[in-house]
Amino acid sequence: MLRSLFGPDPLALLITLILGTIGGVIAQALHLPLGYLLGSLVVTGVLAAAGTRPFGRPITLPPRLRMCFVPVIGVAIGGAFTPEVAGQAPGWWPSLLALCVFVPVAHAVGFVIFRKGGLDPQTAFYGAVPGGLIESVQLGEEAGADVALLTVLQFLRLIGTIVAVPVIFWGVTGHAVGSASGVQMVGAGASLGPGDVAILAVCGLLGVAAGRFLRLPGWIITGPILLSAAAHALALVKGVPPAWLIALTQIVVGTGLGARFAGAAPAVLRQGALLAAGNGIAALIIALAFALGLHALVGEPVAAVFLAFAPGGLAEMSLVALSLKMSVIYVTAHHVLRIMLAVGLAKLGARMLRLRSGSAE
Repeated sequence: MLRSLFGPDPLALLITLILGTIGGVIAQALHLPLGYLLGSLVVTGVLAAAGTRPFGRPITLPPRLRMCFVPVIGVAIGGAFTPEVAGQAPGWWPSLLALCVFVPVAHAVGFVIFRKGGLDPQTAFYGAVPGGLIESVQLGEEAGADVALLTVLQFLRLIGTIVAVPVIFWGVTGHAVGSASGVQMVGAGASLGPGDVAILAVCGLLGVAAGRFLRLPGWIITGPILLSAAAHALALVKGVPPAWLIALTQIVVGTGLGARFAGAAPAVLRQGALLAAGNGIAALIIALAFALGLHALVGEPVAAVFLAFAPGGLAEMSLVALSLKMSVIYVTAHHVLRIMLAVGLAKLGARMLRLRSGSAE
């Protein structure tokens, strides 16, 4: 159990976390957007991609350890569920319905870009899926795609979106955003007593178990969101996880993402980075077009709708929403649906590819 949590080399993990923390603290001190997350990601990602071994140890962070912190995000998001938010939710149907158009459009555009870039149909199809990294890679492997390149394409889609979105907001507004400018989450000012801490911990632990049992999409974060939202709606608790825990979560998540670059072949990284950049820019332009057309219909700012459509990871984009104080329940609900639609489309594609290969025999 401890080996799967801390890995075979605890000293390497400690060094990696220290480096990630240094990167996060420096980025936050410079008032960069989402500093703790992006700073730790950049430092560990660059070192991992370069094959650097600080003090003779590899850059590493076991996925299980990263996943242990993800429920913190869910519990914090649940704290944003207020009667006002519940009253606004019925008005979200135009943008939720629009996702049914956005997902296949973004997928099709990505597929064309990857095919023009010289990729085979299987790798292009599953590399262009705008959500569900693990499911996309698994389906692509079964279909005969280039797994190494497919993984890089999907991972860089996620990373690129996470990096680009807060930087775009920063560039447009001309000043720091989110926590870097002093913004606090709903409930951040409420003091937490032992009872509050216990309730939030139960929301996280039981939420993960319930989400997994119910097979919710992104269960490790959606389960805690639902239980935390219920606890806050029933006034069982008013506060949310403290700022230092959110900062620590950003560092662990960012460090874990950066460590994923370890062992990647330079040629695959170069090819994947170029293609993923083109796909990412196209996806964000499409997301912006949908946001401009929908924001008045749903009563949300353009920035919030844009963030809801930007194809990053569920946990990571929710963390961006928390930091930017951008209608976090609205954003998270859309990302859950986006992933469900993206994976469903990928599975449909898997069946079609199997039928096509069967008919060719």
